[in-house]
Amino acid sequence: MIRLRRPATAAALALAAVTTAVLGFAGPASAHVTVNPKEAAQGSYGRFAFRVPNESDTASTTKVEVVLPENAPVGSVSTMPVPGWTVAVEKRKVDPPIEVHGSQLTEAVSKLTWTATGDAAVKPGQFQEFPVSMGPLPQVDRMVFKTLQTYSDGNVARWIEEPTPGAEEPENPAPVLTLAPASASASASATPGAAPAGQAATDDDDDEDSDGTATGLAIAGLVAGLAGLLLGGLAFARTRREATPKA
Repeated sequence: MIRLRRPATAAALALAAVTTAVLGFAGPASAHVTVNPKEAAQGSYGRFAFRVPNESDTASTTKVEVVLPENAPVGSVSTMPVPGWTVAVEKRKVDPPIEVHGSQLTEAVSKLTWTATGDAAVKPGQFQEFPVSMGPLPQVDRMVFKTLQTYSDGNVARWIEEPTPGAEEPENPAPVLTLAPASASASASATPGAAPAGQAATDDDDDEDSDGTATGLAIAGLVAGLAGLLLGGLAFARTRREATPKA
């Protein structure tokens, strides 16, 4: 019994050592303000939420200020009501104007400020999400949202450092939304419009032919399988009869 237990003990010790080493090198991750989802397509519309965790052990988060990047103005920005919080929207002039659905907009949202009322502040150990709808998203690689998080004790966490691709994450990173170019195929499929009647009929005929061919192949395969099973059974029975000694 002792010999059987030793390998298990050694394996457990090795696993514990590896786990300790990994956790020791990784270190604790610091929670910070993020935008979710973190990726979207250029030119699209989307719903995004600024997720704000409370990192203080004694104070609550009472105000959140999100600054929209000046180099990437968005034509339409709307907020979703958050119970217990008010939101102030600041705008700025943009030049050249932003074209949205054929209209030229000369103003864009520059800053969103949420302020807690009553007992709605984000308490220690909690987080709060602040949803917004934005679009069309600009033709840039990413949007960096510099954010200020104010606590009830007067301290302000400044999430304003821009992450550098390939480098370590900064101590106080700003929320980043990565934007990818919209694919041509996705744009074509999303473009409304009906195909010519002749083309539509051809597509339908092709679908019907494909369905008929698939059905015929399936039936043929089933018949072949049953025939093989029957022949195998007969051969097995014949072998049994030949192998049985005669009295």
